[in-house]
Amino acid sequence: MRSLTSQAVALLTLIFFSFTGMIAVAQPISSNAADTTEKFSLDEFYRVVLEYHPMVRQARLLNESARQELRLARGSFDPKAEVQLDKKEFQNKSYYNKLDAYLSFPTWFPVNPKLGMENNTGQLLNSAETIPGGRQYFAGVNLPIGKGLFTDERRAMVKQASLLTTLSEAEQVKQINKVLLQAAKDYWQWYNSYHNLLLTEKGVTIAQEIYRRVKLNHQHGEASRIDTMQAKIIWQSRKVERMEAQLAFRNTSLALSNYLWDAASQPLQLSTKVSPVIRESDQLKIDDSMLQSLIERARQNHPELIKYKTKLNQLGVERSLAKEFLKPKLDLSYYVLTQPGAPQAIDFSRDYKLGVDFSMPIFLRKERSKLALTDLKISSTEFEQRLAEREIINEITATYNQITNTGQMIEQLAEMVTLYDQLLNAEMMNLEHGESDLFKISLQQEKLIQAQIKLLKLQVEQQKAKASLYWAAGVRNLNFE
Repeated sequence: MRSLTSQAVALLTLIFFSFTGMIAVAQPISSNAADTTEKFSLDEFYRVVLEYHPMVRQARLLNESARQELRLARGSFDPKAEVQLDKKEFQNKSYYNKLDAYLSFPTWFPVNPKLGMENNTGQLLNSAETIPGGRQYFAGVNLPIGKGLFTDERRAMVKQASLLTTLSEAEQVKQINKVLLQAAKDYWQWYNSYHNLLLTEKGVTIAQEIYRRVKLNHQHGEASRIDTMQAKIIWQSRKVERMEAQLAFRNTSLALSNYLWDAASQPLQLSTKVSPVIRESDQLKIDDSMLQSLIERARQNHPELIKYKTKLNQLGVERSLAKEFLKPKLDLSYYVLTQPGAPQAIDFSRDYKLGVDFSMPIFLRKERSKLALTDLKISSTEFEQRLAEREIINEITATYNQITNTGQMIEQLAEMVTLYDQLLNAEMMNLEHGESDLFKISLQQEKLIQAQIKLLKLQVEQQKAKASLYWAAGVRNLNFE
């Protein structure tokens, strides 16, 4: 177009103001676009994922599994009733009939109470087993004063199972945070494709109007055929970009639907009437003080570091048990005896049964090797713990650096968008004075669109980096949840 009528100038001015209205839409950190749709924020998305996502619900089963392991270990302290019957009859002769029934009460302390009854009869009973009247009651305790005094297999098993609960909680947090990290990335990718689609739709509308006006001017002899062809090419190019943006939006919507489930574990489909939105909490800037808080939080509560601490505590229990086995076995037992219908009071100094059980390996090679192996496991785990902590802190710092650098790039690119907008405004002023043409304006529009798309992409990448920062620190958001 070499010359323009006043009508064409007025129309292009209208197109210009319609296009510059895209600037607000194209800003990815805003919620002004598509007000007719229902807003779906990241926090709301998180709530749905945390409530119903299958992997999150599966992760929560870890706690129940750990509770059952603890219950299983505590079962070794359940009271136990035992009955032993040994009877022999041969050629009409009753050799013996021995009945031993008792109830034991294992306790956390090494004193194990036991009470029961013996009923022994028969013609050929061993003299040591002969009981006047045939029946006798007993009550007493067994006390280890050597190996097993401070800990034993049962108590160690309960301690290990109790630590397993902490371990499962850390693993649960780790798995849920991993799901939320990928969910956040997919959410912001959906956000990017949604706003990119808005940009391309606006571009198609403007290019179509330009083509219509150039074609009309060509019919009135005010534009050449080449101008019409170029305007149509731009319009077709914008339609191709819109088709690509539509496909990307549909695919990112499908990807986001992977996280949406109902209470009955049925998959849900993301509605086309739902659009992403940015909240004030998503725009909070992360500074050096917050970085230090995240690092300190990671040192104390990062699920991976908690797992290492718990493993060391478990190895500590294992080491205490290994040290206990270096001691000799020395068990004392005392049972007071009585018979049914005995008129006299119980005499603890005369009617009793006393036992001593002693044993000790001569070289203790097995026991000393077990302790040495446990010490080696502890040292190895400590090395892994220090390395993991270092890697976590470095990952937090590297992600923070990425966020900071991206923020600086966003500031520069936002200024470029403003300058492109000013250039477009200047071309419009030149157009009014006959010093510009339609395709110069189209070129400036193209540059502005590309700058806006790049700005949108950078701001989305920054949001993804924030999600990665929280994951690296072992938290879900800036509230350190």
